Amino acid sequence: MVSDNEVISYFENPKTPLPMNFISEGVKEVNTIIAAINPRATEEVIRGILRAAKKTLSVVIFELALSEMSLSGGYTGYTPQKFADRCRTAAEKEKWFAYSLHADHLTVKKGTEEEMSNVMKEIEARVESGFTGYAIDTSFLFDREANDVAGQLKNIISKGLILFDFLKEKMGQKEYGLEGEVGEIGITEYTSVEEATYYVKALAEKGVYIDYLAIANGSTHGVSVNAKGEVVPQLGINVQRTVEIVKSLKQQGFSTKIAQHGITGTPVEVIASTFPHGSIVKGNIGTFWQRLVQKILAEHEPDLYAKMRKWVLDKYGKPDVEEATTYAKSSKYAWKEFFDEVENISAEAKEAIIDKAEKDMNAFIEALKMNNTAVFCYKYMSENQLLEKY
Repeated sequence: MVSDNEVISYFENPKTPLPMNFISEGVKEVNTIIAAINPRATEEVIRGILRAAKKTLSVVIFELALSEMSLSGGYTGYTPQKFADRCRTAAEKEKWFAYSLHADHLTVKKGTEEEMSNVMKEIEARVESGFTGYAIDTSFLFDREANDVAGQLKNIISKGLILFDFLKEKMGQKEYGLEGEVGEIGITEYTSVEEATYYVKALAEKGVYIDYLAIANGSTHGVSVNAKGEVVPQLGINVQRTVEIVKSLKQQGFSTKIAQHGITGTPVEVIASTFPHGSIVKGNIGTFWQRLVQKILAEHEPDLYAKMRKWVLDKYGKPDVEEATTYAKSSKYAWKEFFDEVENISAEAKEAIIDKAEKDMNAFIEALKMNNTAVFCYKYMSENQLLEKY
């Protein structure tokens, strides 16, 4: 029997990020959804989340997409190493190392030789920075002109396999988790059961077994807002199709579950009551934390907030689009522009971010049923002699 004190003692001690496949395996039989947090802004968001995770003995995933984090800084100002260092510093301050470091949306949009070469360089940078989870996203290569699923997914699979194989070569004997994406997030067409199972099976036939599958099931990245800037609840995720896909995968012998992208706009109470915990096992939450920081800045750093907002509206505003919509959709680009100024906000503002992030993370932990997930992962690692492997 594993004791809480044993788990706390283990994850309090500094260590490299937890391999993401240890998380997927550790909670395989648990009806939980692990939060995959996209903390674009400030170390304090990460600290608040880790503080909540520690108190509830939870594991968590930190992630950024290729568009946000790159060798040139993406649109957040983060390089892979800078983000890895930031997460580690926060973990050291909160004394909680039960987190994975995930490279989200390593996206290929055209599949050209130049693009593939660039993504490989980005993968290599993440490997060198200690990332322990990788999402290969070739979903944009879906061929809508093809007459059957094999033809529609041909480029998604062939280009994806090149990157999966490259990653395997670079990771060597290191443990890591894998995510694949078959349906482009945000499109109106739902991923079919046939598409999902064909994709997972085709990868497996080439020796690639993914822990998580991202599908098009009605979600979208970011949020929609009304004229007042209030979030319009997102209620369009097709739970039935999601469950059908997981059921089909299980029937064919695969343990792959769903990574649910784009749930910032989904009310917490809806996540708690309607999401199929255990079928969806990874829930990506990004824009939520950006908005949290923006609200704290508006209250504690009004001059900086006003300057950031003006920059966004001046650069991205259009006469026929409401300001609230422009700001909601484009304010993410301000983090890189104002990175240093946000770093130097007052101690009071920083503490307010930590407190609010902890409070809101507690609500997500309850809704996602994440309590004690660190215990389950520790138990899995102990039973499989993995405690000393990372």
